Amino acid sequence: MPKRMSDTPALAIIIVSWNVRDLLRECLRAVTASLADGGAYEIFVVENASHDGTPAMLRAEFPQVRLIESGGNLGFAGGNNLALRTVLREGRAGYVLLLNPDTAPVGDAIPRLVRELAARPALAAVGPMLRYGDGAAQPSRRRFPTPATLFWESTSLDRLWPTNPWARRYRCAEVPDSVPQPVGWLVGAALLVRVAAIMRAGLLDERFFMYSEELEWQRRLQAGWGHDAIWYVPEAVIIHHEGQSSEQAVAQRQLNFSRSKILLARMWYGWKIARLLRAFLRLAFAAEIAIESVKFALGHRRALRRQRIDAYWHVIRKL
Repeated sequence: MPKRMSDTPALAIIIVSWNVRDLLRECLRAVTASLADGGAYEIFVVENASHDGTPAMLRAEFPQVRLIESGGNLGFAGGNNLALRTVLREGRAGYVLLLNPDTAPVGDAIPRLVRELAARPALAAVGPMLRYGDGAAQPSRRRFPTPATLFWESTSLDRLWPTNPWARRYRCAEVPDSVPQPVGWLVGAALLVRVAAIMRAGLLDERFFMYSEELEWQRRLQAGWGHDAIWYVPEAVIIHHEGQSSEQAVAQRQLNFSRSKILLARMWYGWKIARLLRAFLRLAFAAEIAIESVKFALGHRRALRRQRIDAYWHVIRKL
């Protein structure tokens, strides 16, 4: 059972949850096991208005967890900020671990991350090696995107030529994922951040409902703390059952991802790039509709094709 090991925890763990009760239960058990021989810690769960009985489960099975009920789905940035404000106000933790509810630390992954950050004051944040549920490595290292990156990353262009040199550079592919290394940013499923760096950089930007918020935040963290202040630590391993919340609303996931890209483009590269990106993404989704329509006409898995067509139209209309 998660517990506060003292009244002055050095580590605050924040988990934002939405309709993943069973995965959250396993996550909390894995966190507790990982920290069994570690230092003082405290766990916050921000409950984003789930309808699967998550709050009742937490009160019954994990009464020591500090439950924050948001009253609505605030997304990743808004949910984490609710708990971050409490952590900063109370001033008791030196480190904050943002952790997805669909994760499970392996062994002493969390103490390893804490030791790394504690031993290296030049670092603002560290993150683990992520693995999928089947044990395969999940790419989690990135450099910051250029304007061109925004046009091909996770689009049909990426699928047509996934090993192009620009993609490899963006994903740090020239360095093996078994090697500790500085990066631009790390996937936010598990990110340990120094509280002093948060105080300097500020909270997550709540204009991002979901996606891109962690890379925008890590750029500010790094700018405020120093060059190469984000570090990848492969000796710490965390299982990540990716997309368990977002997969419940596929069309909305696509829309949130695209909107976040456009917002990031506007913030970093200006309105011109943002408008071009919006037009490109609309054309890309229109092309996907055409492809899915042909497959539908040929009778190939029509229910799936109809679902995808409806999702892509939804994005085009709302984007």
